[in-house]
Amino acid sequence: MVHAEAFSRPLSRNEVVGLIFRLTIFGAVTYFTIKWMVDAIDPTRKQKVEAQKQAEKLMKQIGVKNVKLSEYEMSIAAHLVDPLNMHVTWSDIAGLDDVITDLKDTVILPIKKKHLFENSRLLQPPKGVLLYGPPGCGKTLIAKATAKEAGCRFINLQPSTLTDKWYGESQKLAAAVFSLAIKLQPSIIFIDEIDSFLRNRSSSDHEATAMMKAQFMSLWDGLDTDHSCQVDRHVDLLEVAQETDGFSGSDLKEMCRDAALLCVREYVNSTSEESHEEDEIRPVQQQDLHRAIEKMKKSKDAAFQNVLTHVCLD
Repeated sequence: MVHAEAFSRPLSRNEVVGLIFRLTIFGAVTYFTIKWMVDAIDPTRKQKVEAQKQAEKLMKQIGVKNVKLSEYEMSIAAHLVDPLNMHVTWSDIAGLDDVITDLKDTVILPIKKKHLFENSRLLQPPKGVLLYGPPGCGKTLIAKATAKEAGCRFINLQPSTLTDKWYGESQKLAAAVFSLAIKLQPSIIFIDEIDSFLRNRSSSDHEATAMMKAQFMSLWDGLDTDHSCQVDRHVDLLEVAQETDGFSGSDLKEMCRDAALLCVREYVNSTSEESHEEDEIRPVQQQDLHRAIEKMKKSKDAAFQNVLTHVCLD
């Protein structure tokens, strides 16, 4: 029989220490048991560990030091490609001279001649370049050659990398893509078969998929700066408005960027490649805008014809 005095008396020092020790042991055993069970039921645990090892190996190869990456950034870093290990150059690509010229003007030049682009919003490198065409036409080859020529870190992102069985993890992985690209800049994110990942959003999309798309597009659209650009005072804006009837806001911005690039291309062609002069680029003129409008119209017509060829007739 236990007397009531046994419950009312204070615990001795040894008893308190023993109780704390037992509770600590119990808590530690419980924590590691639950952690082991979660890892055991996670079918992607092995892939995550392998991805982390691969990421650490690749980071050493490309010479990235003292950069702290999160668990999600490590998962994305496993898809890094070292530009030095790419054996693809522009000379390996045939029949796509116009595409290569555009990429040199829009991607390579802003990186190699920063002083020509840093004061203009229109002349900033594009947030994205869409390479479209049938399988085997050279899209991946062009992307790798661009990364090598620019000396950029190349993230070969697969859509399956951003999918996770746990709710909310896909959004974190999408955010990690851009945070990693910023830490490793300059970098190029290449997404193969992007139509399977960022196709038109619809009400039939799963909630998690819709949230991941929204997160990805929000971060993509947020990569922007705000600067100024000079335009010749003789430009007839009314004529430009009439010629761009039906253009969306994005079309107008891209048209203006193409016009500004014409000025840069003219300046670069008139100077040596090793030149680092700080001369100002001439203002955008009416003929630049007209050429950019014609280019945009051709692009829009090609896209419209492509849509028509995929209309379902059932």
